[in-house]
Amino acid sequence: MMQEKIKLTNDRYRLGYHVSAPAGWINDPNGFCYYKGYYHIFYQHHPYSADWGPMHWGHARSKDLVHWETLPIAIAPDSPEDEDGCFSGSAIVKDDVLYLIYTGHHYYGDNDPDHFWQNQNMAYSTDGIHFTKYEHNPIIAHPPKDNTHHFRDPKVWQNGEDYYLVLGSQEEDGLGRVIVYHSKDLKEWDYLGKMAKATSRETEGFMWECPDFFTLEANGQAKQILLFSPQGIEPQGEKYRNLFQTGYFVGDYDEEKNHLEHGEFQELDYGHDFYATQTTQSPDGRRLVIGWMDMWESDFPEKEDGWAGALTLPRELTLVDGKLTMQPVQEAKDLRIATLKTMTEEVVEQTLLCSEEKQAEITLTLDKAPNLALTLKDDGENVVLTLQYDAATKKLMLTRAGEDDPRFATLSADLTELHLFMDTSAIEIFVNNGEAVFTERFYTANAPAVWLEVAKATHCHGTVYRLDGQAVTY
Repeated sequence: MMQEKIKLTNDRYRLGYHVSAPAGWINDPNGFCYYKGYYHIFYQHHPYSADWGPMHWGHARSKDLVHWETLPIAIAPDSPEDEDGCFSGSAIVKDDVLYLIYTGHHYYGDNDPDHFWQNQNMAYSTDGIHFTKYEHNPIIAHPPKDNTHHFRDPKVWQNGEDYYLVLGSQEEDGLGRVIVYHSKDLKEWDYLGKMAKATSRETEGFMWECPDFFTLEANGQAKQILLFSPQGIEPQGEKYRNLFQTGYFVGDYDEEKNHLEHGEFQELDYGHDFYATQTTQSPDGRRLVIGWMDMWESDFPEKEDGWAGALTLPRELTLVDGKLTMQPVQEAKDLRIATLKTMTEEVVEQTLLCSEEKQAEITLTLDKAPNLALTLKDDGENVVLTLQYDAATKKLMLTRAGEDDPRFATLSADLTELHLFMDTSAIEIFVNNGEAVFTERFYTANAPAVWLEVAKATHCHGTVYRLDGQAVTY
């Protein structure tokens, strides 16, 4: 008997311009790519409940990165090679065919969720909608001998006539690492060894998920970026406070030695709800990234309504002074449907920026900001979320109602710019052209009011826009 897909029962927290599933659970973005005039994003999806379950690949596409059309499920765990889940992976175009490379998940049948094995598989499509699994799967059947059973999330790319992929893994000593494979045809793969490895469980983690590897230029110099999600890093003061982290190394890659000489691990987003990123390169050469806009320890109140999880806005990555910055893609301007407010004024104590708007964008420019607070309040005037700035230390602290610990970031210069995207039950806050970003979910009965409070008078330029609340179609 076929299972029935879960249905959406309430849209009170439903997002208007962030990708989610028609109903059911989603987590990691997968297969982010550009193919035949469309951007494609896939995601880990369980269509039969609002809880994590046997993973499918949900699918959406867009011509402009902000208006998304939901497509049929791309791949399902319906073959011996992926019988317990089609886990995360990536996409690549070869000879006008779109290939998905993903992890097959398998349990040993002893009811122990930590007793599993994993392999790597492939599916392909000539229309970007309907996919066929490769008849000779798996393309990588087993992890290397010095690996544990953690062996997943392939990210593939082309270099000249050759293909490479990185995999998240765990060495047999229990430390996270990224390993590399090479192929001439996407079908036969040779193991090249590890690119980088954790030096300790506490500081760099026991398993590195969702690796991504790419090059960015800064000041005329090319640097390689290893972006990944390590599990098991211990909180260190104001850093690494989520259950699992997402961050990166910046370094120089020696192809002959397959070794990345890199600096320290740096967090990419400082919010409570950001994990498992995937990037792609746009046709005009930008490096774009999307993340899962949730975190494993979250409560997910929307589960009561038949769905759980969403993806962030697409963002552009740039390298500035050895750090990645993230800004919303320039196409996000196409979400604007009305200008609600324009400000050029002296803010003395506080000003109301926005209220009763489920989907809104706020841009603020301040003349060397004093101590300030950006606050979301529900219609009962209860504080939902606050971003505070200390001008003396240039430190940002975000607190959220409930039992969540605060999150912190420190700027390299005075705060002069805030850019907010709000969408029913989510907010993304970009500070100083994306030097610091906070990604947050929140849950209120009605659209919250957004207030700016300042310790002393400051001049502020700003605009508030209403955004398209039906940018994702199901």
